[in-house]
Amino acid sequence: MAARSPGFRLSAQARRTTAPPINFLMRAALEREGLISLAAGFVDDETLPVAEMAEIAAGVLSDEAAGRKALQYGTTIGLGELREALLAHVEALDGVSASEMSVTPEHVVVASGSQQLLYLLGEVLIDPGDIVITPWPSYFVYTGALTSLGAEVRAVDMDADGMVPEALAAALEGLAGEGDLGRVKLLYLCDYYQNPTGITLSAARRGRLLEIVRSAGAGPICVLEDAAYRELYYDAPPPPSIKSHEPDNAQVVLAQTFSKPFSPGLRTGYAILPDELVGPVLNQKANHDFGSANFCQHVLARALAGGAYARHVEVLRRRYREKRDAMLAALEEHLGDFEGAETRWTRPGGGLYVYLTLPKRMDTGPDGPLFAAAMRAGVMYVPGRYCYGPDRRRRPERNHMRLSFGAVRPDAIVEGVARLARAIKTVAAGRR
Repeated sequence: MAARSPGFRLSAQARRTTAPPINFLMRAALEREGLISLAAGFVDDETLPVAEMAEIAAGVLSDEAAGRKALQYGTTIGLGELREALLAHVEALDGVSASEMSVTPEHVVVASGSQQLLYLLGEVLIDPGDIVITPWPSYFVYTGALTSLGAEVRAVDMDADGMVPEALAAALEGLAGEGDLGRVKLLYLCDYYQNPTGITLSAARRGRLLEIVRSAGAGPICVLEDAAYRELYYDAPPPPSIKSHEPDNAQVVLAQTFSKPFSPGLRTGYAILPDELVGPVLNQKANHDFGSANFCQHVLARALAGGAYARHVEVLRRRYREKRDAMLAALEEHLGDFEGAETRWTRPGGGLYVYLTLPKRMDTGPDGPLFAAAMRAGVMYVPGRYCYGPDRRRRPERNHMRLSFGAVRPDAIVEGVARLARAIKTVAAGRR
């Protein structure tokens, strides 16, 4: 028998890349019967637009010419009529004309989900050792991608109104004092109903943060505005985008998606890019795939034009509002009297997440007693530790957890929170 050959010599990037924590959480949710997963940020399965998609797809394929066009390769930048519709859609959301932002359909790039756009921006802008500023806490899947690219992450504090402008200014001043301001390439913000906290960046802070970045010096810093949850609001509509505050289309990338407000199976997202980034991003995307799924783009163009998309978003707002209210009511019932002000949670106006904070002595980490107790009780959450880092200058906080109400039925949300509360109280009693 031949000797086994040595292992492959993986690239430095492959060695920096680890499995996202969500992989384990998703697998456990699928494999453990009876487990209520408040972890994975899936969308509501029962409201996926099956009938609408069947009608739209049939419409595309019933016209032979249209069907052939949809089934052929598309362009790297994306379907022209879809990009025009998307720009008009953003104009309506922001209440600002495209000309006031100095953008045209040629600045709109369609991708395979907004996640691809986030990664493409990293490939275009980041060399190993460059610095990316994120909130503390932040979207852990993207910070994992940044680690893979070799970026150094610096985290900036946020509060109930989002990233704190004074903290961002202080971080940039500190980097300037260290001689490292020139290494700062990107500021990343999930600014609508943030993953993981559910917090929305306030209207008053949007222009201020952009002003701080633009005045930092040492070359332009790209502001990546991840607005994946923007349209899933359940109370008042959220404020206009950071992009709407930029009249010259110079530094802000606005990334949105169809995954959360319509259908993740279509794997389609889009971004409005500054002038200087359109060409580099398209060159990089051509190396990836020469363009995202053309058929999906034709379907989505019809969904926007015919009103199916807008109607479905309204359905989701009603459905998720019911689920959010069920989770907030259950938390109040089962944890409202647990250790006073030390136990608290966010009350999001939209999105899919509630962020639960427990007393400092409670360890919610994946290796801690609470996670194991919750799993034994038949409920799962995302440990907050995953959402802090990888800023080597700060220690991840361990007394938080992310709870998602997106994919769980309201009655299961109530039962899941009840199971979680029992596990929390059991572990707390044991620690005493």
